[in-house]
Amino acid sequence: MHKEDILKALEAIVPSNIIKVDEPLKRYTYTETGGQADYYLSPTKYEHVQAIVKFANHHEIPITYLGNGSNIIIREGGIRGIVISLLSLDHIEVSDNVIITGSGAAIIDVSRKARDYALTGLEFACGIPGSIGGAVFMNAGAYGGEVKDCIDYALCVNEQGDLIQLTNQELELDYRNSIVQKQHLVVLEASFSLTPGNQHEIQTKMDDLTERRETKQPLEYPSCGSVFQRPPGHFAGKLIQDSELQGHRIGGVEVSTKHAGFMVNVDNGTATDYEDLIHYVQQVVKDKFEIDLHPEVRIIGEYPSKQ
Repeated sequence: MHKEDILKALEAIVPSNIIKVDEPLKRYTYTETGGQADYYLSPTKYEHVQAIVKFANHHEIPITYLGNGSNIIIREGGIRGIVISLLSLDHIEVSDNVIITGSGAAIIDVSRKARDYALTGLEFACGIPGSIGGAVFMNAGAYGGEVKDCIDYALCVNEQGDLIQLTNQELELDYRNSIVQKQHLVVLEASFSLTPGNQHEIQTKMDDLTERRETKQPLEYPSCGSVFQRPPGHFAGKLIQDSELQGHRIGGVEVSTKHAGFMVNVDNGTATDYEDLIHYVQQVVKDKFEIDLHPEVRIIGEYPSKQ
């Protein structure tokens, strides 16, 4: 299909005001990098997502899903096909000890809502800068807690556009992994079963975790969060620090001097700078310690065209 035909077809199945053409994706990523999306859609209803997926599947148009862009690097060449932003699916509802939330809600906001209702179990998420959809996708965790500990189910859409509900066990949540990744699903909604607690104690724990995060992490610069997964028996940040790589810069991106597990955009860095620095760090750590570092951050999109 031609670009104009795709646009007309999309306008026939979803409201035109949720469609943007040739939208710069750097507006939506924490690294402040990324080229254009051919079509950037922000559905507000589950049936919108289903309709888009069914249309794209029928016409073999690739789909990419974005949450709040906190753990992703998008290359300067942008993304072909359709990008679906889930940020408008951000409702948060509390009933007894259960919180049901749309995938676009920030997990920080969900943890605060749990605190407001004196529900314990999501304190670990008070500093994770991601959406619920992204958190389920990668079984996000911090400070000894993870999504796996408290999620009850996730409502997803498969590649055919069908709704499926998966229980905690069916989600196959593992270290930074899930069935959502393996089967190219998209999360629309998640339910968390929590435990009644003491609001003051919950707040105290969240304050402590927030202080630890602000003290140790380079929040003053754009970044993609923790870059590498934890190697078995080691810590990625410690390996990078011991390789004397803190402060090493490629282009406008450098290994943080505050926390070696982070790479920060200090001077108009590009996705290419990030990717080159990631590869460099991997090679140095491999040469020094014979340990492979695997990215936790997702790197997607097209490479920039050669001029």
